[in-house]
Amino acid sequence: MLYPVLNAKRKRYSLDGVWNFKQGEYVPGVDPRLSTEDLMVVPSSFNDVAVESEKRYFIGDNWYERTFAVPSFESDEELVLRFGSVTHQAKVYVNGQLLGEHIGGFTPFEVRIPEELTREKELLISVCANNILDHTTLPVGNYSEEKLPDGTVKKKVSENFDFFNYAGIQRPVQLLVLPKARIEDIVVTYDVHENDATVKVVVEHTANGGTAKVTLLDEDGEVVAKGEAESELEIVNVHRWEVLDAYLYTAKVELFAGDELVDEYEELFGVRTVRVEKGQFLVNDKPVYFKGFGKHEDSYVNGRGFNEAVNLMDLNLMKNVGANSYRTAHYPYSEEMMRLSDRMGFLVIDEVPAVGLFANFTAALSMNSGGTKPIKTWEFYQTMENHKLALKELVARDKNHACVVLWSVANEPDGAGEGADKYFEPLVKICERVRSTKTSNNCCEYYDGNTRTGFNFSID
Repeated sequence: MLYPVLNAKRKRYSLDGVWNFKQGEYVPGVDPRLSTEDLMVVPSSFNDVAVESEKRYFIGDNWYERTFAVPSFESDEELVLRFGSVTHQAKVYVNGQLLGEHIGGFTPFEVRIPEELTREKELLISVCANNILDHTTLPVGNYSEEKLPDGTVKKKVSENFDFFNYAGIQRPVQLLVLPKARIEDIVVTYDVHENDATVKVVVEHTANGGTAKVTLLDEDGEVVAKGEAESELEIVNVHRWEVLDAYLYTAKVELFAGDELVDEYEELFGVRTVRVEKGQFLVNDKPVYFKGFGKHEDSYVNGRGFNEAVNLMDLNLMKNVGANSYRTAHYPYSEEMMRLSDRMGFLVIDEVPAVGLFANFTAALSMNSGGTKPIKTWEFYQTMENHKLALKELVARDKNHACVVLWSVANEPDGAGEGADKYFEPLVKICERVRSTKTSNNCCEYYDGNTRTGFNFSID
């Protein structure tokens, strides 16, 4: 999935702003539309915008709704709704019709609007953001229900982690007008040899019989190489991406159906090498000491909602105190944060929201109340499928970022517990498959902050 851009072949319209809002039961297309009595800002965490305690700590379905005008578009184009993230489970309706669902609160997803709906002048979009966390989700939560005296049921989540469970539509929502025959994904790989680099750009597209052409540009916009997609393109005297001294090339991809240009996209990438040798982490064959932070995306009023100014301020503050790196504790940060880190030369340890995977951790002692036998984490939790999904989506999103030098598969799991090796082996292999293609020479990390017994690098 590509980051949304505006160019001659692609249009985008922001749907951010004030939406109608409701917590609890609602059936789009059946119940009356949400009123303007309760409002919510997109993007933001509803928890910090709401001032009433019962709204801030609400667990369950959080409904967002608004209308938007249907823009003009050609017969060879279609409309796509694009969400930066919806935390934690999403359902998307248009005019009461369920168009898509997504599991995972920190990665983007898209929903195509059927052509028959686009004949209307105005459409109603309804989004459900469910914030329940249980023993199958990432992060892990302890879900329970309490029956109140009036017969209603109150849903509860006791977090199995040490940060607040912010939720809602926390990143931008956009309406995209895209060519039906389009570029779907771009994978940039390279081999560095002495002062040069051989670059290969793989293009996934939907143009039947179409061909993709690639032009590599330096930061001055000068052409350094060009050819067909998947061909080997040589950059002579390559300018490497360095820590706190970034340099980004552009892979300009043009998609043709016959002689007609049907789509185009520009993907930024940096060229750098990463390896571990004799206990040292080497970037471009030079030892680097990680100086930085495990931070959060929280900010005043926005909660975990996207705020570009705060992102830039955070990176400026880190640079000012001498930091060169950070870990995305404990979930994938916004795409915009990754793009900023590429431009500013920060090293990033990119983490999935696999936190709370320790059944006997202090935050989860209530689950073993009165018991004497420790709980076996890897039998107790059923997170594997969602863990695989989260890791695959993170790698797919961030594979071309020069800033990402480590994938963090989990934070402080029960790494010494029985069954841990069996659990993590297929997850690490997901990273290794990326590494085997030399995508940005990224690395793998399995991090066990409790015992350190599970810490290792899987790296070229």
